[in-house]
Amino acid sequence: MTDPALDLAALRHAAPPLAPGATYRVCFSGGLDSTVLLHALVETGVAPLTAVHIHHGLQAVADNWVTHCTSVCVGLGIPLETCCVRVAADTAEGPEAAARTARYAALRNVMQTGDCLVVAHHRDDQAETVLLRLLRGAGSAGLAAMRPFVPFAPGGLWRPLLDTPRATLQAWAQVRGLEWVEDPQNQDTRYRRVWLRREILPALRRVVPQCDAVLARTAAVLAEDAELLAEVATADLQTLRTGVTLSVRGLLALTPARRHHALRAWLAEQGFYAPDRAALERLDRDVLAARADATPVLNLGQCELRRYRDALHVMAPLPPVPQHDLQWRQGASLVLPAGCGSLQAAAPPPAALDVRFPQGGERLKPANGVHTRTLKNLFQEAGVPPWRRLRTPLVWHDGVLAWVGDVACSAQWQRWCQLHAWHLRWQVSANT
Repeated sequence: MTDPALDLAALRHAAPPLAPGATYRVCFSGGLDSTVLLHALVETGVAPLTAVHIHHGLQAVADNWVTHCTSVCVGLGIPLETCCVRVAADTAEGPEAAARTARYAALRNVMQTGDCLVVAHHRDDQAETVLLRLLRGAGSAGLAAMRPFVPFAPGGLWRPLLDTPRATLQAWAQVRGLEWVEDPQNQDTRYRRVWLRREILPALRRVVPQCDAVLARTAAVLAEDAELLAEVATADLQTLRTGVTLSVRGLLALTPARRHHALRAWLAEQGFYAPDRAALERLDRDVLAARADATPVLNLGQCELRRYRDALHVMAPLPPVPQHDLQWRQGASLVLPAGCGSLQAAAPPPAALDVRFPQGGERLKPANGVHTRTLKNLFQEAGVPPWRRLRTPLVWHDGVLAWVGDVACSAQWQRWCQLHAWHLRWQVSANT
């Protein structure tokens, strides 16, 4: 057993500073790792501390774990928050990932501004994570695995034991006579992480005794690489970005590797998962390299990437707009369906108005124009992307098309609005 002592002074020194009123929230399952973490934090004087126990309800003995955690926290004089979560039974991500998703969602909910979530991941966990992500084909950012400190919810997440072997934690707990609970799922090799822990890593350690340390060092090196790549992507996006879009010409001027990294970073900024290599290659081929006058779209499930002229747009999938008319009789605003925003005015319309979406063939003589124009011509001249054209509200007054979103209106409509001192605007939603 190597290095059975925890460096409590280093632990206390590494504790991230808290803002006034914030607290360290310690994930406390009652198992060995979190038991050692909680006791070590108490010994170091890191404060204020609150333990958080997530009750998944996946085991028959889960209620007993709550009782155990309550007893430990009472003995230490630490408050305990227990959060009950419901884990989806049938998910594509699998039971392990579903439980993790539910757990972290609950933890986000208990976090207050400036709080620091403290978790007991150790070096053995890091080795398992590197191998798991290697088997999934992760890139450098994924293989960097877990970081000692990362932003989380309205605060941060700290892993103070990430460089500590599990054997050290067990020795430390035994010397102090600590008691902990055992999760039966940690013996079930049907779970890939448990299979790695119980079958693969022991075999690796027999051949390479320091394999956990080697894998942890690899993760640290890749974390530095990922940080450098993130800086490159940030610089590239500053050059490529125009408003909420990216320049297609600018993207094509980059090498494929650099372009793909910038795209992953851009999508992450919007809250979307990074697409895999195959999806990025389809984006290169079908969207970025399409004809200049084409308007291609790539559906990634979670989002859609659309090109119009030199701009690459990203948005959540667009629901279809209804084909029936909407009547605006009362109220100073009208909420439009299918996420198309709303019509806003300072007062209700002076007369009944009908609102519909383009269906083809509509024409309008703009207030500043000489000839009647098709909506297609008006949209093209205004640079409105095709998908937004279909979602642009049209206002009809006395059976005549009078107003086309924020693109054009008729002279009669303009005079009518001036007569009644009434002004209409379209409040566009972020995804329109």
